[in-house]
Amino acid sequence: MQDIGAPSVSLQLCITSLNKLPLFVWFLKQHNSEFGVSDMAEKESIHSFGDWRRIPICTFFQDARLVFKADSLGREILSIALPAAMALTADPIASLVDTAFIGQIGPVELAAVGVSIALFNQVSRIAIFPLVSVTTSFVAEEDTLSGANPQTEEGRCLEAGQPTDTETKELLPQKGGNVHNSDFVGESFNIAKEERKRRHIPSASSAIFIGGILGLIQAIFLISAAKPLLNFMGVTSDSPMLHPAKQYLKLRSLGAPAVLLSLAMQGVFRGFKDTKTPLYATVAGDVTNIALDPLFMFVFRLGVSGAAIAHVISQYLISVILLWRLLEQVDLIPPSINHLQLDRFLKNGFLLLMRVIAVTFCVTLAASLAARQGPTSMAAFQVCLQVWLAVSLLADGLAVAGQAILAGAFANKDFNRATATASRVLQMGLVLGLALAFILGTGLHFGAKIFTQDANVLHLIQIGIPFIAVTQPLNSLAFVFDGVNFGASDFAYSAFSMVVVAILSIISLLILSSAGGFIGIWVALTIYMGLRAFAGFLRIGTGSGPWEFLRSS
Repeated sequence: MQDIGAPSVSLQLCITSLNKLPLFVWFLKQHNSEFGVSDMAEKESIHSFGDWRRIPICTFFQDARLVFKADSLGREILSIALPAAMALTADPIASLVDTAFIGQIGPVELAAVGVSIALFNQVSRIAIFPLVSVTTSFVAEEDTLSGANPQTEEGRCLEAGQPTDTETKELLPQKGGNVHNSDFVGESFNIAKEERKRRHIPSASSAIFIGGILGLIQAIFLISAAKPLLNFMGVTSDSPMLHPAKQYLKLRSLGAPAVLLSLAMQGVFRGFKDTKTPLYATVAGDVTNIALDPLFMFVFRLGVSGAAIAHVISQYLISVILLWRLLEQVDLIPPSINHLQLDRFLKNGFLLLMRVIAVTFCVTLAASLAARQGPTSMAAFQVCLQVWLAVSLLADGLAVAGQAILAGAFANKDFNRATATASRVLQMGLVLGLALAFILGTGLHFGAKIFTQDANVLHLIQIGIPFIAVTQPLNSLAFVFDGVNFGASDFAYSAFSMVVVAILSIISLLILSSAGGFIGIWVALTIYMGLRAFAGFLRIGTGSGPWEFLRSS
C-alpha cells in the first residue's frame, strides 16, 4: 500500500512539468508574498525550476509581461525610438511636398527629377547605411567606456572615494568668504567642468572624416558621370527628360558632402542615445526646403534647378546645426591621424556594404520583374512597395534604440542588461508589427484610391494588400533584429547571413514570378523577409557569436 504522506509518481511528474512552464514560474513569483513564502525560499524555488531560462531561445520570452510597462528600460527605449522614427519619416514627407511642387511644372520635369532622385539615393545608400550603423555602435561603446555619462562618473567617483560634483560644491567658498579666492576657485571649477563636458571620442572624429571624404567622392562621381548614369537609368540622349534630369542631378550632387556629414553626425548622436537633436535639425532643414521650393522655382523662375538648390541649402543647414551641437560635447580634432580608427571603420563598413548590396539587389530585382509584366503591374507594385517600406521606418526607430543601448551594455559586459534590452525591443517590435498588420489590412482596402483611380491597378493593389499586412510582424522583427545584431557589433554575421538570404530570395523570386506573376513576386518577398527574421532569430536563439553567454548564464 502506498504511503499517503508521500506524493505519487504521477503527481511528481505533474509538478516537474509545471515547473518547466514560464507562466507557472511567473505565477509563483507574483503570489509567493500572498502565500507567506520568504525571499530566500522564493529564490531557491525559482532556481530549482529556472533551468528553462538557460535555453537561449527563451530570451525572446523573458519578462514578456513588461512589454507594455513604462519601466526605466521601456522609457529609455521609447525616448530613443520615437524621435528616431520621427526623424526618419520627416524626409519622406518633405520629399512628397517637393514632388508636389515639381509636378506643377510639368510631367516631363516630374519624371526627370524622379529618375535623378532615385539615382542619387541609390548611390548615397551604398555609403550611408554602413557609415551610420558602424558609427552608432562604435560611439556608444566608446562613450560608455569613457564614463562620459554623468551617472557613471558619479558612481566611479564614489567607488574611488573621490568627491562628486555635490561634494565639490560644498568645498567651494560660500557667501561671506574671500571673494577673490571664490572667483579663482569658481573659474577653475568652470574650466574643469567644461573640459570634462567636451570629451574626445575617436569614432566620432573618424566618422566625420570618412563621411566628408565619401561625400566629396560621391559629388565628383555624380557630377562628372551624370549623363552616362542617366542613360543607364533609361533616360536616352534624345529623351526630353535628359536635360532637366542632368541639371537637377548635378546641382543636387553639390549637397552630397552635407548629406554624408549630417548622417555621420546623426550616427554619433545615436551613439550618445540622443535622437532628439537629429530630429530638430532634420525638421529645421526640411521646413527650410519646403519654404524655399516655391520661392526658387516660381518666384525666381529657376524650375527644377530651384528645387535642387533648395534641397542643397536645407542639407547644409542640417549639417551646420548638428556640427554646432556636436562641438559643444565632443572635441572632434584628434591628437594625430593615428587616433582615427579608419581600419576598424573600413573593415566593418565593407561588411555592411556587402549587406546593402544584397538587400538592394533583392528589392531591385523584384521591381524589375514587376516591370516586365507591364505598366499596370509595375504601378501596383510601386504603390504596394512604397507602403510596405514606409511603415518599416517605425520599426527602424526601435532598431536604433536597441542598437545604442546594446552597444553600451556589451562594452560594459553587462550581459543581463543586454539580454533584457534585446528581448524587450524584439517583443515591442512584434507588437508593433501586429498593430501595423491590422491597421494596413483594414485601412488599405479603403485608402487604395488615394494612390490611383485606375481600376486595373486598384485590382492588383487589392491582391497585394494581404501580403503587405501579413508580412508586417516579419518586417518589424527583421529590422529590429538588425539593430540587435549591430548593437552586438556582429557585423560579419549580419553581412554573410544577408548574402545567403539574398541568394535564396533571388532564386525564389525568379521561380515564383514566372509561375505566379504579381502574386508570385509578393510570395517571394514574404519568403525574403521571413528568411531575414529567421537569420536574426537563429543567432540569438542558438546562443552563438556574441550571444554565447546565454548558454552559460
